[in-house]
This record gives sequence, structure tokens and C-alpha cells, in this order.
Amino acid sequence: MDAAEFRKRGKEMVDYVADYLEKIEKRQVFPDVEPGYLRPLIADCAPQDPESFEDVFKDIEKIIMPGVTHWHSPYFFAYFPSASSFPALLADMLCGGIGCVGFSWAASPACTELETVMLDWLGKMVNLPEEFLAGKDGQGGGVIQGSASEATLIALLAARTKIIRQVQSEKPELTETEIMGRLVAYASDLAHSSVERAALIGAVKIKNVPSDDTFSVCGSALKKILDEDKAAGLIPFFFCATLGTTPCCSFDKLLELGPICNKENIWMHIDAAYAGSAFICPEFRHLLNGVEFADSFNFNPHKWLLVNFDCSAMWVKKRSDLIGAFKLEPLYLQHHHQESGLVTDYRHWQIPLGRRFRSLKLWFVLRMYGVKGLQEHIRKHIRLSHQFEHLVLQDERFEICAEVVLGLVCFRLKGSNELNEALLKSINDAKKIHLVPCHLREKFVLRFAVCSRTVESTHIKFAWQHISQLATDLLKTWEQNHHQQ
Repeated sequence: MDAAEFRKRGKEMVDYVADYLEKIEKRQVFPDVEPGYLRPLIADCAPQDPESFEDVFKDIEKIIMPGVTHWHSPYFFAYFPSASSFPALLADMLCGGIGCVGFSWAASPACTELETVMLDWLGKMVNLPEEFLAGKDGQGGGVIQGSASEATLIALLAARTKIIRQVQSEKPELTETEIMGRLVAYASDLAHSSVERAALIGAVKIKNVPSDDTFSVCGSALKKILDEDKAAGLIPFFFCATLGTTPCCSFDKLLELGPICNKENIWMHIDAAYAGSAFICPEFRHLLNGVEFADSFNFNPHKWLLVNFDCSAMWVKKRSDLIGAFKLEPLYLQHHHQESGLVTDYRHWQIPLGRRFRSLKLWFVLRMYGVKGLQEHIRKHIRLSHQFEHLVLQDERFEICAEVVLGLVCFRLKGSNELNEALLKSINDAKKIHLVPCHLREKFVLRFAVCSRTVESTHIKFAWQHISQLATDLLKTWEQNHHQQ
């Protein structure tokens, strides 16, 4: 394929993607395939001789699309949103075209500098304290990670290095292994599984702090467990606070937890993967109050801010904490500006060495939507979630299981877990809409997350009518079966 053919085929691909997204609601949201469907449809080995673009292109609909779950369908209400917009897709195209590997400033100065500035823009949009911004000569700053899981892991590893060095300077008789054996990290019992995974990878103990009846961790619960662990000779070093938990979008109480972490010399990381985007709206910014006590903060523009995956924004108050934990300088990666203090080499801020030019997506989206356009997108989703909540509350067979704050509604039929498992199965078997469940305490709960950029009130009404009808059908057969027993 030469440049001339690329121009032609590129336009065809743009048309295909635009058609796909424009007509996505005509497609069944969840595929009909069984595991292993794809292998028999393609050759055993790569072809020896080149094939034409036409041959490859026609296999998209034949082989790929039958096995795609359509995350951007307005009938997709599972997990949390995965952002998508045309400006972001165009920026991703440019990123692939430039094709730089931006591990250091010298490896592509624009790739590094645009990221630093975009993270300052984004930090200002959510009104982060000044210490988290790079500015011209700040101590903090932001970086794009691939996911919130990576951000949590990076924060935990940096905190681990910091505490080991501190303890070694105070008690030189302790070996690193002895210190590691005593370290404990903490998170809510509703924190995402990636937090526990970070502790597994970091080879440290992690303990769940029980959440209260609003599914939030409060200060007293953390203090109680810290006091017990310190009395047992353990070293608490890291707490991951969650803003917008995955099961029910609850919020840990930062204003209580922050001062405790600061007093006890515990690194506080805030995971606001989903909810963080809403903080660009002044009416939701109070949910971030207490961030001033944190050492690091993370949210995912690739969930709710119209920037395609992957783009997870992470800020630290002291970038020296990250660089101090991960800095290695082989000769082949060095460059003559690195000691000037004027440049950032993002390889020291992350697990991999290589990195794509992801800040282009932020730059395109923030400029082409503007803060107001993005605020409107968030507000629309939240209006729609309250519309769904209202519909659920009008039906006395159902209950709402957690406060609806943003774009997630947790609901269930009043009755047993088995009944609700059967309802979810009938919803997902019908494949008109797609939902996933969660457990809240002992209850099996259905999650309804407003996801698609193009979702409207009509889709919410359709989803509710569909769920309501399936519930009616289910309850009839359920009652008949139970009468027979």
C-alpha cells in the first residue's frame, strides 16, 4: 500500500467507522457467538503472499463484527461508560501516523510537553489544588497512564519505596525484607479488584476497611484498623480511597480519611476512575473535597470525558516520589537536556518504557468540545440516570439499592437473589440491552449505567419497558413454579 492507496483506503475506513457509529443502534448490542467462534473462520497460518485491502475489508463484517460487543450502542448499560468521540478518533489516527515512542523528552519533545500541559488543563478543570499541577516550576504534575489499575500500582510502588527508605534511615538494623513483611496497604471493601491486584504485584499485605451503611469508608473505620495493626507491629503505608465505587458509585469520606493518612504518614491515593470526570461540573466538585490531603489522584477521561481508550489521568503532589522509585538511566536513553531540570522524562512515571502520543486525544477533545460541551455531556447522562431511577421507583415491585449520585442506578426486584439472577439472565439472553450485576452486602443487584454518547431519553424508556415486561413474565412463571412446589 503506497501513500496514494492509503489516501483512498483511509477515506473508506473513515466512512466505515462513521457508518458503524451512526447506525450502531440497529446492531444487536451483545453478540450471538460461542467461545472459539473465530478460529474456524480464518486460515491456520499467516498468508505467504500479500492479500488485497478489499479481501481484508470484507472480512470485517464477516469475521469481526459478529463477535463484537457494541460498547457505544445506546442500549449498552453495562460496566461504566467507555468514551468515544470523532475528535478523539481523529487524534488517534494522527498519533498512529506520527508513530513516536515518547519515553523521554528527546524521543519526541511535543509528545512530552503537550502531555504536561494537557494534564495541567485537566487539573484546572476539576479545580485540583495547585500542588498537583506542573506549571512552570511546580513540584507536582500529571501523567497519562493506560488505566486506573496502572495508576494505583504506580502509586503503591512509589509509596512502598518511600516508606522502605524512611524506615531504613530510622532503623538501619532492619533489612528490606523485614520491612516489606510488615507493610500494609488499605482500601474499602468495595474498592476495585485492581487495588488488591496492585498489592499482590507489590508483594505487600492489603486489608479491606469496612464501608458504612452508605457504602462509604469513614475515618473511624480506618482509624480502628490502623490502631490494631500498629499495635501488632505492622507498618501501615498506603490507603486507596475510592470516589465512585464500581459496584454502586459510593464515595469514601476524604475529609475524614485525609487528615488521618497525613498524621500517620500513609500515602493516600484517590481512585476516581469513573466519577472524576463529573468534577468538571461545579455542582459535583464538592465530591472531591479533601483531595488536598492526597499524595496522588487519578481518573479516566477514557470513561466519561469523550476521549477514547486509553487515557487515564494521574497527578502527584511530588513527582520526585515517582521518579525516585523508578529511575534507571542506561546510556542509550540519556540525553543532554535531562539534568537541566526543564524537562520531564515520562518513562520514570510508569511501568512500561514506551508510550504513545496520547495527549493528542485530550488536546483535540478539550478544544473541540470546550469545557461547556463536556459539562453538558456529563449532565445529560446524570439526568438520564435520574429518569431511570424515577421509573424504577414508580414500580412497587422494585427497589433502589444505593443513592443515585451520578450516572449509575443500582436496582433489583424485591425478593430473593435467585429471582434477581433470573431477571438479569432473561435481560441479557434477550440481547435488546446489556447489563451487569454487583453484590451489595448480601444482595444480588442489577447495575444500570448510562454509557453511550448518543443515548437519549427514548432509550432509557425502552430499557425500562423491556425490563418491566421481562419482570412481569418472570414473576408469573416464578409464582407458578413455587405454587407447584
